Amino acid sequence: MEIKIFDNFLKVEDLEVLENLVLPLIQSDEIKIFNNKIFKNSISSSEFLPEKILKRFHENYHSKAFDLLKNLYPEKAKLYEYSEFSLILTGKNYKFPIHDDTPNKLLSGVIYINPEKNNGTTFYESQNGKNSNQIEWKKNRAVFFSRRERETWHSYEGDGINNRFALVYNLMTNDIKSVCKIEKKFFFLSFLRFKLNPYLYRYFKKLI
Repeated sequence: MEIKIFDNFLKVEDLEVLENLVLPLIQSDEIKIFNNKIFKNSISSSEFLPEKILKRFHENYHSKAFDLLKNLYPEKAKLYEYSEFSLILTGKNYKFPIHDDTPNKLLSGVIYINPEKNNGTTFYESQNGKNSNQIEWKKNRAVFFSRRERETWHSYEGDGINNRFALVYNLMTNDIKSVCKIEKKFFFLSFLRFKLNPYLYRYFKKLI
């Protein structure tokens, strides 16, 4: 798996917008996700981020993200349809299990916002956690990769001290069948795993 890491990814004014958001209270083992979608310059949905800020994020970072996709998995670039800017707030004891991203994600990215120190994203060679490699958490560090079915395993969790706040930036498609064709994977199995949430499909991994 090829992983791209960029420090100081967000412009100062954009980082400040996220740092200054008044976030809701959260339990230590809880997760809250605020989804924002944009199709070119058309807002599909905006949650917690003002539309003008979401448009600005798209204008500032789309070209760089799209170039990354063309570099990491050029065959998938033609499938791009929209972008997601999701705010992910997790409690200090929250753990997201080992998973590979759903096939509608062409490029997966996370930018660490707050606090100064926490646990970064951990990548693995297999779903059972073989050969783990954790990317160190650093404010405004971005971590990108292009998922591959049952290959790009990763997880994240809190450090037990502070809540964890990050911006997830994904380039997306609705054409899962074409993704499977490019990856040379069976559409039915990929689509089934796409529909199962990460907490469920890990229990069915022996069946699929």
